[in-house]
Amino acid sequence: MASWADHAIWWQVYPLGFTGAEAAALPADEPVRHRLRHLENWLDYAVELGCSGLQLGPIFASETHGYDTVDHFRIDSRLGDDADFDRFVAAARDRGLHVLLDGVFNHVARGFPVFGRAEADPRAAAWFRRSPTGAETGGDTGGDTGGDYDTFEGHRHLVALNHDEPAVLDHVVRVMDHWLGRGVSGWRLDAAYAVPPQFWRRALERVRPRHPGAWFAGEVLHGDYAEYVSASGLDSVTQYELWKAIWSSLNDGNFYELAWALERHNGFLKTFAPLTFAGNHDVTRLASRLTDERHLGHALAVLFTVGGVPSVYYGDEQAYRGIKEERAGGDDAVRPAFPGSPAELPAAGRPVHGLHRRLIGLRRRHPWLVRARTSARNLDNTTVALLSADPDHPGEELLTLLNAGDRPHRFPAGSTGRAVLESSGGTTADPYLVPAHGWRILGGG
Repeated sequence: MASWADHAIWWQVYPLGFTGAEAAALPADEPVRHRLRHLENWLDYAVELGCSGLQLGPIFASETHGYDTVDHFRIDSRLGDDADFDRFVAAARDRGLHVLLDGVFNHVARGFPVFGRAEADPRAAAWFRRSPTGAETGGDTGGDTGGDYDTFEGHRHLVALNHDEPAVLDHVVRVMDHWLGRGVSGWRLDAAYAVPPQFWRRALERVRPRHPGAWFAGEVLHGDYAEYVSASGLDSVTQYELWKAIWSSLNDGNFYELAWALERHNGFLKTFAPLTFAGNHDVTRLASRLTDERHLGHALAVLFTVGGVPSVYYGDEQAYRGIKEERAGGDDAVRPAFPGSPAELPAAGRPVHGLHRRLIGLRRRHPWLVRARTSARNLDNTTVALLSADPDHPGEELLTLLNAGDRPHRFPAGSTGRAVLESSGGTTADPYLVPAHGWRILGGG
């Protein structure tokens, strides 16, 4: 993993939604919309939040939501042009912010030019994976001829690339090289789980020598994360197991689930630092997911005191709500527009914003947490003490006390001299006495 990524804390933004862009691509004769400048207005906000990088959603020319790419070498005209991009990256770097791009390399839109040539040109057809059933997946072909191409998870308009085709590998390598050369620090690889891991390894063997400091994280939902990292050569993958355990254990009053997930998480940390999160562009927002709003701080306390590379999804730090629905447009509620400047944000989000700033600040003061192992102690359904420690530097540790129950709970004092570094509020002479539905992070001792 690139050394700078050990200290990365990402602010994830879905640019098309953030900037209020149109739902579909602009007609060819429409002028470019320079909306990346709107996002540029929020760079100082990201820095003040405590983040050190921007994890951007799709910014390349697409048909609708960005994950249906038509040109990997062109900025979507709803967002801007090359000059806007270069200006944005320079402004981010001036503030010490790394930029991570979203690489959609598992599938493309039906409007992707090579796909348009596929029926007449066998070389173009080889770019795309054929359906094993011999008929196009995802429903009615709408009268298309040669409709035996595989699609991404049944979405007819997303045609699956053939990752055994050398021309596809060459294309992905060129795309990665191009934008890394333009100043970005790495790639988040969309739907990496649908791509053979050996494809990423072959690509990175060609890209890394020219960009040795770049960082590559893949979207993987479940399975053996460590094995996928090993086989693919990626630096990291998304930690969906921990994401689910954080909110589910709080909703169900079952910290045993969180303890199990953290045990798995510790195993992953032996070989890589997972990309951790409490929310992202594909899931219901944390504030909407939790059945008890008093537990939002508990979730964040876990996120920022366990090992990994944490990411904050824009709006979560303002307690935005939004429910993802499995329908056309079902992502819109979790991908909203942000106002023109931070001064226009509703005052109601300030307490949660302040909590994020404090916890991110704590995280940055304890950079060893990226590789920390976390053990669950004094475990019960609604109470747990999480001890996060650095295996390479004995003595570096934090103790996170979580109480999701209806009564105050006193945890056993395993060490003297611990001080309260952050908490859900309330004062007491006993740092181990946690109020009902409260939490504390202790250090020292």
